[in-house]
Amino acid sequence: MPLEELPKIGLGTYSEGDREQWGERVRTALDLGYRHVDTAQDYGNEAYLGEGIEAADVPREELFLATKVSSGALAYDDVLDTVERSLENLRTEYLDLLYVHWPTDAYDPEETLSAFDELRDRGAIRHVGVSNFESDQLDRARDALDAPIVANQVECHPFLPQEELRAYAREHDHWLVAYCPLAQGAVFEDAESGDSVVAEIAETHDVSPAQVALAWLIGKENVAAIPKASSESHMRDNLSSQRLELTDEEAARIDAIEREHRVIDPDFGPWNR
Repeated sequence: MPLEELPKIGLGTYSEGDREQWGERVRTALDLGYRHVDTAQDYGNEAYLGEGIEAADVPREELFLATKVSSGALAYDDVLDTVERSLENLRTEYLDLLYVHWPTDAYDPEETLSAFDELRDRGAIRHVGVSNFESDQLDRARDALDAPIVANQVECHPFLPQEELRAYAREHDHWLVAYCPLAQGAVFEDAESGDSVVAEIAETHDVSPAQVALAWLIGKENVAAIPKASSESHMRDNLSSQRLELTDEEAARIDAIEREHRVIDPDFGPWNR
């Protein structure tokens, strides 16, 4: 699958105590039409996802599958070893995209990313990504890599629009993949907080605030989103955002929201993500 065909709505699979449910969930998502699945070694659900993906009637070449290397496993040999286990758990011969989960702990640009280049040369991964990187960290990573960076995955939603990182993604022609794109439910609560823009636009279109937030995101250049969804109804709702077209005026109203709400504390992210 060429990178430009990365589906702009993917399935986020972060787990808190419900890891064993993700096999059936991902199978349901694939049956509904999802073709971008995002996980991480730290989520502890790769094996369950592998079972569900294997059980689904979807050719592997139609699926865009991504995982992230744990912050404590970013030494050269650890990257190679843990990715081998990820491949086994996910029951696949290759990953479409492999991320550095957080640039902390054992992360060293030269050592860590040389392992990513090695995996790409072997054919174990197709593309290299990073997650939770700021612009200066992206610069260092690009200098250390032979392969291009094709995605930076960060928290991004109407209350944290990430203008600088989106501009960086456009300049260097990579994806910004938005996690927590619904601000962990805050887009549903904006009317209660006095920021009713998303809710008002949703009412105008007779859709959910989630669809509005996602449509706003994926309407941006070089932006994809990976909302977590546990139920079939939420999976359907999120996919439907691809059919929602906001007007320029509506998108501008969301752009102008002044409230800032960050879900993940970047100083403690490796333990909260």
